[in-house]
Amino acid sequence: MTGRYDVLVVGAGPGGLEAARTAAAHGARVGVADMQPRSGGQVWRHDVRRGAPRAARAAAAALAHVDQHFGCQVIDGDRGELLLEHERGALRARFDRLILATGARELLLPFPGWTLPGVTGAGGLQALVKQGLPVDGKHAVVAGSGPLLLAAAATLHSHGARVLGIFEQASAQAVSAFARRLWRWPARAAQAARLRLALHGVDYHFAHVVSAAYGEDAVRSVAIEDHAGRQQRIDCDLLAVGYGLVPNVELAALLGCALEPLGAHQRVRVDALQRTTVANIYAAGEVCGIGGLQAARLEGAIAAHTALGDLRSAHRLHASRERARRFAEAVTKSFGLGPRVRALAGPDTIVCRCEDVPLSALQGFTESRAAKLATRCGMGACQGRICGAALAELFQFVPAPPRAPLFPARLGSLVTAPAGTRNGAGERAILPGEAPCAAPRK
Repeated sequence: MTGRYDVLVVGAGPGGLEAARTAAAHGARVGVADMQPRSGGQVWRHDVRRGAPRAARAAAAALAHVDQHFGCQVIDGDRGELLLEHERGALRARFDRLILATGARELLLPFPGWTLPGVTGAGGLQALVKQGLPVDGKHAVVAGSGPLLLAAAATLHSHGARVLGIFEQASAQAVSAFARRLWRWPARAAQAARLRLALHGVDYHFAHVVSAAYGEDAVRSVAIEDHAGRQQRIDCDLLAVGYGLVPNVELAALLGCALEPLGAHQRVRVDALQRTTVANIYAAGEVCGIGGLQAARLEGAIAAHTALGDLRSAHRLHASRERARRFAEAVTKSFGLGPRVRALAGPDTIVCRCEDVPLSALQGFTESRAAKLATRCGMGACQGRICGAALAELFQFVPAPPRAPLFPARLGSLVTAPAGTRNGAGERAILPGEAPCAAPRK
């Protein structure tokens, strides 16, 4: 099956939905694809008890005349066509312009016991609970770093779990300084206040890390370490640990879009109009650097306006986008990971969960391809998305260039792969009359 679009959007989170809505308002034929069964992404994920947020419902309603392909994974593509796989087969989606709103995934860092059942990412457990995982009466510990911990804890609490504490690795001074700056972003301040009020009675500890999880068939207790090295043991049924987010850049890299450093990781390089270094491809949201919901929506709109030639409307959104991005910069500065977090794993700690590769087997490697060839690290179902991000954070591993298929796929789908050429060098082909993407956005 083949579809043809003026604008194809990959990702149906807030940024992708805004891009699709804006492009459709211009009269373009628009398609949107996402691997989840419904729109919203992680931020606007449907909650089995409460439904989707009002803003998510409004965004989805605006897509009445947009072709929607949910439950699809992009497994291959080139500059003019993507290959999507879903449970009924494969779809070749052709496009004139492509907007990448592929979001981000959670950064999980290894520590002893992190592979036990019941240990998840903070955002991962939040998603499972919203999708119906029963946690009523369970005892949960939430740990890691960043504002996501509050949101995850609030979801657990609202679904009946007893949250025993939130353990933030950043110092009290850093978090207090961040809180004092929130007046610049009133909506964010109000959201933080609501979450904290919902968690009244739940202790919020600073400069604490989970150093180990214990149990046989599942997690039964965790060790919490403070800044002075003192430890306490807490009995629990669930442990949610997340250390922030990592942009999902694999599809962009496969299509030849240039990347740039984002701490230990990478993001897609875009200019002020959300143009990548490939002429007909644009990017918005977390794939351009972790920025949050408001930044993603604004960038989605800018990308769609730019893709369809309405530069005046795109420029009108610049100031709001930059204000939203400054919030992301404040989060990064305040919740940057300390050295203790990177030193939690011991020689026997499993790093690659898919292939059971311990940390000791990875000593001496500096890039993921060599480690993969020698140890099978990154060759499992997640294709290195979890261990690769962890190794980049721990050892500054250089990631290997992505190869198709981006996800495990059926042979029947692969035989329909696009036959076009891909610009692996990441060089931008300038369209007639178009200014080059000269400088990345600061």
